[in-house]
Amino acid sequence: MPAHEGHHSYDAVIVGGGHNGLVAAAYLARAGRSVLVLERLDHTGGAAVSTRPFAGVDARLSSYSYLVSLLPQKIVRDLGLDFRVQGRTISSYTPVERGGRPTGLLVGGGEERTREAFARLTGGEREYAAWQRLYGMTGRVARRIFPTLTEPLPSRDALRRRVDDEEAWRILFEEPIGVAVEENFTDDLVRGVVLTDALIGTFADAHDASLKQNRCFLYHVIGGGTGAWDVPVGGMGALTDALAAAAKDAGAVIATGHEAVRIATDGRTAEVTYRTPDGEGVATARHVLVNASPQALATLTGAEPPAPAEGAQLKVNMLLERLPRLRDSSVDPREAFAGTFHIAEGYEQLATAHAQAAAGALPAAPPSEIYCHSLTDPTILAPDLVERGYQTLTLFGLHTPARLFERDNDSAREELLKATLAQLDAHLAEPLADCLATDAEGRPCIEAKTPLDLERDLGLPGGNIFHRDLSWPYAQDGTGRWGVETPHANVLLCGAGAVRGGGVSGVPGHNAAMAVLESPATRT
Repeated sequence: MPAHEGHHSYDAVIVGGGHNGLVAAAYLARAGRSVLVLERLDHTGGAAVSTRPFAGVDARLSSYSYLVSLLPQKIVRDLGLDFRVQGRTISSYTPVERGGRPTGLLVGGGEERTREAFARLTGGEREYAAWQRLYGMTGRVARRIFPTLTEPLPSRDALRRRVDDEEAWRILFEEPIGVAVEENFTDDLVRGVVLTDALIGTFADAHDASLKQNRCFLYHVIGGGTGAWDVPVGGMGALTDALAAAAKDAGAVIATGHEAVRIATDGRTAEVTYRTPDGEGVATARHVLVNASPQALATLTGAEPPAPAEGAQLKVNMLLERLPRLRDSSVDPREAFAGTFHIAEGYEQLATAHAQAAAGALPAAPPSEIYCHSLTDPTILAPDLVERGYQTLTLFGLHTPARLFERDNDSAREELLKATLAQLDAHLAEPLADCLATDAEGRPCIEAKTPLDLERDLGLPGGNIFHRDLSWPYAQDGTGRWGVETPHANVLLCGAGAVRGGGVSGVPGHNAAMAVLESPATRT
């Protein structure tokens, strides 16, 4: 329903129909508040959507976001969502050539199997023992920190007391994660596998003094209280479809094709001006929740924008007729690709790639990680594709900051994709190109997105998947009670750029809704 038809005054107007905005809408509507969601695109979901990207092929891929770890089960339960995730029995596989022969590290399939894989690669028990110690520690931290994400922000001291482990606090919160990686591990490949969790969508060195790599690492190891990254059954769009249904069932109005262009507020009542193909309209509200970036919030309210954000990733979606065979014949491709398949992510390789990108060049050996959704959840493929053995591959590349694409996005994308796939091919017994499916027009089923593509398609500032550098999950000056507050009392930030935002979590949406429900403002 167009926002300008019928009811035009609401308890809450939510700008942006991404997953966080839909979480907020569902919570508020279920609490009896009148809610309007304004979404610029012709569909909801933001970056957490599924599409059929290949012409004439019935494969519904998670276009942008693709795994779930940070979504609290509390939100799923509270909103009664028809959504579930499926765990992966294999955590990761990392191929490498040593002594002139192909080998690798398979993590998963049981403790004894993982122990043997470490011993086979590293020649002893030391690295696996260190691995168990580190991830035993992060598991304990996860169980203590994850529940706080949907509570009012703790102070730094309160969170430190909750962690109750001074060594863990030092490793995660006070010194660059590279220190712990180098102190605990000696094998370059193992070091690299550990470090990758600190670099997803984050352009940083292991020893970056800002510790933004630590914040990235922290969010990757605390998810769900376990750190496990699970597959969304039905694809990522299944989550946002369930959220949209929950919001609408509770009475929220969702208006797609409605782009918010201005927010005017006196701190008690706000007016949101929006644009549609038919002209402009205005909706009034007690509260406005902005499910967009801090830059977009500044533009809408006429404030000084924060420092520019910059994304640093390559996202590639593929459909294969079959999984490729590996040079390391000791590993079944169905296991190797079921978890995270690390490419060119040795510790020194990651450092070299970062240095090259920081100097203004695309990495010569681009690091990336791949996984196959359809091995865990084949429901995203039509039955005939499943029967014929088709599989999806999702690739996420690291250390490719947006600045590298500014001169010529198309040619840089092509060059980077070619170099990235060459790194993968080096570990395959057959070229990936021979395994790619073709669409109805005979084109290979592969699409790649740079940070600039994400900025154009989704409005992500600089293509940054977190909207800005991730924050520590505790209160600092100006963060407010829930981490969603802005200089305007009745305007809240409920997108990934909120404190404790980033990833597919719904946490900022939940927290913004809680802030509204705590507010003394009366309903309209």
